[in-house]
Amino acid sequence: MKKLKLTLALILVLLPSMLLAGNYKSFKVAIYVRYYEVAKMADSEYLESTWNSISSQMKVDRVYLETHRDTLIVPQKTLDKVKKFFKDRGVEICGGITYTLMEWNNFETYCYSNPEYRKKAQEVIEYTARNFDRIILDDFFFTDCKCDLCIEAKGDMSWTEFRLKQMNEAGRNLIVGPAHKVNPKCEVIIKYPNWYDDFQGLGFNLEDGPKIFDGVWSGTETRDPAGAQHLQNYESYNIINYFQRISNGRNGGGWVDAGGINMSADRYAEQLWLTMFAKAPEIALFEWSSLATNTIKPEWKAPWQGTGTSFDWDEMMVPFKKDVTPTTLAGIAGYTLEKTDKVVSQLGNPLGIKSYKCYHTQGDDFLQNYLGMIGLPMDMVSEFPTDQKVVLLTEQAKSDPDLVKKIDAQLRRGGDVVITSGLLEAIPDKIAQFAELTIDGKALVNDFGRYGKSDKDILINQIGYYTNDTWEIVSAGNPLTGGTSGWPILHRGKYSKGNIYVLTVPDDYSDLYHFPEGALNQIRTVLGRDLKARLEGPAKVSLFVYDNDKVIVESFLDEPVSVKVVVGDRKIPVLLKPHSYELIDIK
Repeated sequence: MKKLKLTLALILVLLPSMLLAGNYKSFKVAIYVRYYEVAKMADSEYLESTWNSISSQMKVDRVYLETHRDTLIVPQKTLDKVKKFFKDRGVEICGGITYTLMEWNNFETYCYSNPEYRKKAQEVIEYTARNFDRIILDDFFFTDCKCDLCIEAKGDMSWTEFRLKQMNEAGRNLIVGPAHKVNPKCEVIIKYPNWYDDFQGLGFNLEDGPKIFDGVWSGTETRDPAGAQHLQNYESYNIINYFQRISNGRNGGGWVDAGGINMSADRYAEQLWLTMFAKAPEIALFEWSSLATNTIKPEWKAPWQGTGTSFDWDEMMVPFKKDVTPTTLAGIAGYTLEKTDKVVSQLGNPLGIKSYKCYHTQGDDFLQNYLGMIGLPMDMVSEFPTDQKVVLLTEQAKSDPDLVKKIDAQLRRGGDVVITSGLLEAIPDKIAQFAELTIDGKALVNDFGRYGKSDKDILINQIGYYTNDTWEIVSAGNPLTGGTSGWPILHRGKYSKGNIYVLTVPDDYSDLYHFPEGALNQIRTVLGRDLKARLEGPAKVSLFVYDNDKVIVESFLDEPVSVKVVVGDRKIPVLLKPHSYELIDIK
């Protein structure tokens, strides 16, 4: 009897954690609920009906209940009711804050020079910290204000210098400090959005912010790549690893919205699985109302459906519970995350080509995402790697005052360095220490000689060099074969025990997608020396490499494609359906 009582007591103690252990093997799934929907949840009918819609189609581990947006605050009475509702259903509850004055007015943020708004910002975080042990700040903890107060406070500083300094101070003194004082158990997490290369201009400080806040999250919503932000599909994966690096392993998850659903359900699903391929411990779906009420539309079914793709529309639409057929966006999310969990559970830690990126440095913006789309696994790091056979340096490395010393050391120990034409153009005098190269103008090219031809003219920088001091590995002209002249696409110079390469990046980065297979394969061979596997095939196919001898190959093309995964002397053929992936064991 005593044993039975102890067992029952143990079950009672463990029951809450058992209920909250998670619905998936590899990650947690959360939903972000904006102020507007939380406020509407004062209506029991709305709360019940939307929860029933979502929970019948997908599993939910956690909700983030937003207390403030656009200077509106959820009343405590409503918050208490909603918190109890989710607790009673075994769903973890956390808080959320969006520091906007009027989001619809070009994302108008708080002014942190204005005493009134500073006071309001602190009151909002204190109110939220009294209600939750975890709070996430959605996207907008930056400043776009240029009012008279800000102009005066800025003084002789640049806007970037002023805003970085101001938001550091606001983060410490108005947000994190007050939250911890009100609730010492409270974690304050900053969610960084997807436009990371422009952050410094509005005060998002990737160097100091991860040290100020208790954790970070990554915006993995790449939506339509042709949109104003030029977000390439690969960024949904790449940004997770980058923020994981700069936060010392405290990147809590990825964040996806339905902004690309107009392109097809496949585009939405793809963002979900790319986020999880980066081994994010959690994914947050933005936002409650779209998951509950955004009805599945026939036009979301892509033309390539029915060919056995990774996201299978017909399979998704089959009732997965008795009398439950997917009817809203939640059904697409639920189906995708179930399938993704089975793949992610088999993956080790992601590996990639180390690309050194200095903080607060512009140039070659978002280039690594384009490189990821041509089959180069990327791993952006904030310190110059000293343990790699190859280091990639884009223009984002130019602000390191010790860059020449670091390149010299890498080459002297027998490693290679690949620089972009953008870095060469930015600091030619420093690069001249290793190879005397020049930018001599522009050229339109379409013929890569023995490596093949592009399907369009591509505008590139003309790189000049001393004959027989450095050598062209891949060249292009217009035409090159039987033509008049060509220009380096991949160029090599010897230095000490290593090689310095220049990769010529087109003026329009997306023209990389038009490089012929042969040229891409040669570029992958040079850059991929640190990885067990590399890709052979066309652009718009990505390779994801893991430390447990697993790789994923994913196609972003609208038609089937044949590629090869090269592992030592082996070449593993892979046939990929449109917008689909394959998991491969390369042992």
